[in-house]
Amino acid sequence: MDILYLDQTLVAVHKPAGLLVHHSRIDRHARHAAVQLVRDQIGQRVYPVHRLDKPTSGVLLFALDPGTARALVEQFSAGHVRKQYLAIVRGYTQETGSIDTALTERLDPIADAQADRDKAPQTASTQYRCLARVELPHPVGRYRTARYSLLELRPRTGRQHQLRRHLKHIFHPIIGDTTHGDGRHNRFFREHFDNQRLLLAATALQCLHPTSGEPLRITAPPAAEFQRILAALGWSDRIAPHPEVGHGP
Repeated sequence: MDILYLDQTLVAVHKPAGLLVHHSRIDRHARHAAVQLVRDQIGQRVYPVHRLDKPTSGVLLFALDPGTARALVEQFSAGHVRKQYLAIVRGYTQETGSIDTALTERLDPIADAQADRDKAPQTASTQYRCLARVELPHPVGRYRTARYSLLELRPRTGRQHQLRRHLKHIFHPIIGDTTHGDGRHNRFFREHFDNQRLLLAATALQCLHPTSGEPLRITAPPAAEFQRILAALGWSDRIAPHPEVGHGP
C-alpha cells in the first residue's frame, strides 16, 4: 500500500477498496487485512485507531505503540479529528447541507452477540458540499436521463456506515453501495463505466500529532479506478484538496 505519512509513532496508508482494516468473523473468507499488510510492509506492529468500511478506499491512520493509539482514540472519540470524503451519489443534491439524523447501531449476530440490543439511537451529523453535477442521456428506472452529484463529505461523528446511511436517508445514495444504495444506478455504472466498487473515498484526515501537539494533515487523491470514473463524468478538475486540508505534519 502507498504510505502517506510515517514517523516514529504514526503511519498512514492509502487503503484500497475491498480490504478489511483487520480480520473479522463477519468476513471469514478475507485473506488479507490492512493491519497485517502494513505491519509486514514497515516491519513493526501497528495499532488501528479508526476504521474505514471494507468497500471504502483512502486515508487510514495507525499508531505504532499503545500509548499513541490511546491518545488518538481519545481524539476520535471527542470529535477532534476532521475527516473528509469524496462520493458520487444519485441525483442532484443541494449546494450544501447538513444531515443530522440519529442512527441505530446495527449488530452482527455473531460478532456482537453480547452487545446491548436495546441501545438508543446515537446522534450522527454529516455536512456536505456539492462539487459538481452531471446529467447523462441514459434512462435509468422511470426517468429518461440520469443525474449524479459529486460531493465532499465531512462527518462530524463516526457512526457505523454513517455516510452511506445518511446519503440514503436524503434519497441520494452513494453509487456502488450494494447495502444502502440503488441497484438500478449501481447496475448502470457497472455496465457503462465498468465500475466494480463503492464510489466513496476518504481523501483527508486532520488531527493533533499525539507527540508534538502540532496539527497533522494527511491527504490522498482518490484511487485510480475512482479517478477513471471522475474523468468519464468530466469531473477530473473538481477534486483539488479543500484549503483547510493539506499534506504533511
